[in-house]
Amino acid sequence: MQITLLKSKIHRAAVTGASLHYEGSLTVSADIAEMVGLLPYEKILVGNLQNGERFETYVIYGKAGMGLIELNGATARLGAIGDRLTIMNFAQFTPEEAKTHHPQVAVLDAQNKVVRCEQAKTKVGRSERELTIAGE
Repeated sequence: MQITLLKSKIHRAAVTGASLHYEGSLTVSADIAEMVGLLPYEKILVGNLQNGERFETYVIYGKAGMGLIELNGATARLGAIGDRLTIMNFAQFTPEEAKTHHPQVAVLDAQNKVVRCEQAKTKVGRSERELTIAGE
């Protein structure tokens, strides 16, 4: 049996561009993508915090250090420059692997500068789950 868990997340990324006539995908600055372990052409789920849209596409690397988050192809219709996105990807784990897995999470500011990038840790309490960031 395999369990699907969050592998990595880029939280509150600001859209910096949109290109309707590009072939497709989401451009992410290479340094940000690499920070959370996203590979070129890796499948992602994107949630737009402004309009509630959720869509699947894949990552392509943009120039490192530029803070690029660009909607390409049909995804250009699902957001606007300045919209904040949550970019997620998932992986499958065995039940044993799942017990020790912690996703890599990067939180960005409005200029797509990394505020923090850490492994999320889940604490299981008596009746609820609490997400905490390592070191807090």
